[in-house]
Amino acid sequence: MPAANLTAQVVFATITGNNEAVADILVEELENQGVSVKKSEISQTEPEELKDYDLAFLVPYTYDEGSLPDEGLDYFDDLADLDLSNLVYGLAGSGDIFYGDLYCLALDAFDEQLQKTDAHRAGELVRINLYPTAEDQYILAKLVDQALAKVQQ
Repeated sequence: MPAANLTAQVVFATITGNNEAVADILVEELENQGVSVKKSEISQTEPEELKDYDLAFLVPYTYDEGSLPDEGLDYFDDLADLDLSNLVYGLAGSGDIFYGDLYCLALDAFDEQLQKTDAHRAGELVRINLYPTAEDQYILAKLVDQALAKVQQ
């Protein structure tokens, strides 16, 4: 399937704006590949919407001692009940390496939850320290390429 016929949703949660910057990079990379993209904030989004897309990228932040974003808890819980076996997803998020072992833990939690839906992960989890750099942009572009390759298999 050509990328021009594919659809994607990029769902983000942010406090500082860093994760929205990550989401914007993903949207730009997808659009550059000809993918039709919808970007939405997690509290304004229903997980069921993912059934309507070929690709999804979730960009949650990790709060406090490794907690999920409060505004994303319902979204997270509702994910487990879905069959997303036709979905390819990627996970990326900004964090602060200051938190050591708690750095970007929300990505791992969302990955486990998405695995329960039978969705297919593309690439590794992308952990970004604070605001995305040019190198992070390259890594996010690679994640988009991996997702496109996986959905076209």
